[in-house]
Amino acid sequence: MPNLPPPEDLARLLYTPVLSDVLDGFGLMHQALRPFVRPLDDTLVLFGRARTGQYARATLSSADHNPYELEMDLIDSLQPGEVPVLACDGPTDWVAPWGELLSTASRVRGAAGCVTDGLVRDVARIRAMKFPVFHGGIGPLDTRNRAEMVEKDVAVTVAGSRIAPGDWILGDVDGVVVVPAARAEEVFRAALDKIQAEDTTRAELEAGDSLRAVFARHGVL
Repeated sequence: MPNLPPPEDLARLLYTPVLSDVLDGFGLMHQALRPFVRPLDDTLVLFGRARTGQYARATLSSADHNPYELEMDLIDSLQPGEVPVLACDGPTDWVAPWGELLSTASRVRGAAGCVTDGLVRDVARIRAMKFPVFHGGIGPLDTRNRAEMVEKDVAVTVAGSRIAPGDWILGDVDGVVVVPAARAEEVFRAALDKIQAEDTTRAELEAGDSLRAVFARHGVL
């Protein structure tokens, strides 16, 4: 993304409401995950490129079948700044695809966090390691004999939003927003411009100007 701040600075500057507003302005109205997806830690921000996995209910298989095969392939191949995005057709109460050990392996590889509309477990340990995880609920249920990853690095739907490999994911206390890779540069530029306008609007409101007058000048609300 030429002439844009590097990802670590974008992670500090951007926030999900402004990205959602900008995406709406581009006609991309379904980029915010449904609000049941929440952060394990409200103080952490997740920003990175999606690596996707699709889960399905487990079926009977041979004794030597490894239900974690694709899951391990995905995690072991993570690159710095990538985000495992696990689609479980949530909200669900029957499977937790994410826990402490996957968090540990992902963090060591430099992953930016995890997003899933399934459940997450080992919550206390994940919170202690300060690894950003956005989840569809909390529960102790392992995937074994319940579900397994059946595809990886394909377009998936998570909490109502389509996410393709390489899309940008921003998660913060307000939720999770997906920026399609093909539109990322123009979306990020517009979002940075909107943040400047919001900062100006805020300063004028704090100085006592009326909401109507400030909106007339800047068109930001």
